[in-house]
Amino acid sequence: MFSLTVRRHFMIAHSLPREAFGPAQGLHGATFVAEVTFRRPDLNEDAIVLDIGAAGGILEEILEDLNYKNLDEHPAFKGKLSTTEALAKHIAEAVAGNIASTPDGRALTGIDVLLRENPDAWAGYSLDLTRS
Repeated sequence: MFSLTVRRHFMIAHSLPREAFGPAQGLHGATFVAEVTFRRPDLNEDAIVLDIGAAGGILEEILEDLNYKNLDEHPAFKGKLSTTEALAKHIAEAVAGNIASTPDGRALTGIDVLLRENPDAWAGYSLDLTRS
């Protein structure tokens, strides 16, 4: 399996209003490093997974909708907890939707999103894709 990973950082505000989240129940900020890995079993005719610039551009487009936003007010998280895990799933699904119609996107078998909150803590989501 071949893979390509791109990463960017973004900042959000949110609250996690449940007892399990302790001091994070109140409104607070978080800075994430988002790493998105694109997986496919074979390289394309240019011997790459996909164009690294295009991959970075797709991630930037998705993060633009989240960067410097209060997720408590974001439509995608209305009535939902915006945990790191839920945010990773949201990003994976958005990336998959943006790349699905491209030739390299149709060849992908998976997208992995890893969100690093700090050097010692991170969470992720793996999205398996159906090849067409």
